[in-house]
Amino acid sequence: MEPSITRAILRSFFKKLDQAAELDVALVGAGPSALMAARVLAAAGRTVALFERRLAPGGGVWGGGMLFNEVVLPADLAPLLDELGVAHEPAGEGLVTADSVELAATLIVAARRAGALVFNAVTVEDLVVRTDRVAGLVINWAPVVRQQMHVDPICVAARAVVDATGHPGEIVRLASQKGGLQLETPSRGVPGERSMWAEMGEVAVVQHTGRVCPGLYVCGMAANQVGGGYRMGPIFGGMLRSGRKVAELILNDLADA
Repeated sequence: MEPSITRAILRSFFKKLDQAAELDVALVGAGPSALMAARVLAAAGRTVALFERRLAPGGGVWGGGMLFNEVVLPADLAPLLDELGVAHEPAGEGLVTADSVELAATLIVAARRAGALVFNAVTVEDLVVRTDRVAGLVINWAPVVRQQMHVDPICVAARAVVDATGHPGEIVRLASQKGGLQLETPSRGVPGERSMWAEMGEVAVVQHTGRVCPGLYVCGMAANQVGGGYRMGPIFGGMLRSGRKVAELILNDLADA
């Protein structure tokens, strides 16, 4: 039986990897904004894959606030939580609370059931750049990079790449500093996120979501990193709205291409 188990894993995994060789959309990081975006994009019929460095997708949702595994969302997102099947309770002042583990797990399942592929323990080393645009990702196993092993990566092509790496905004920095691409951000650079201001951060993360150069988009906390917005802590309404917004922008851009 053991050889059959091994062959089943290999056949199934390499089928997924083959599908990911050429994508409509590649998302780097699998936090809440990326998972929401992947769900919308895949449901619209696009070929989508998320590449997550950690073993578990879900980003910062799992830990709630300081390992208190509850998260907060604006009450007007209750219909979306109902659609996803996430239980929630009123918390006053226009807020609701939800179990962070339930929300993270549900977002992952929703993205997968919509058709998005998820590759965990995979890190993005570099970008594929073609003249004036981002055209794909250079990927490797996260443990290989962590151990500084001299193992060459492989590449995936993508019509659109999304930086959803959270606070570091790693992919936008690669595009600017290594790829030599001109950023379309207000500062033409990456000013970095500002200190905590939850209300303003929730608004800014949606405002700064969008295209930063041809082929490259940004969402979630990476959007506040490149736009200079405030951080907001364990409130996740802006994350979900940001993911939905970037998906809609990409769908429009791909339709016009």
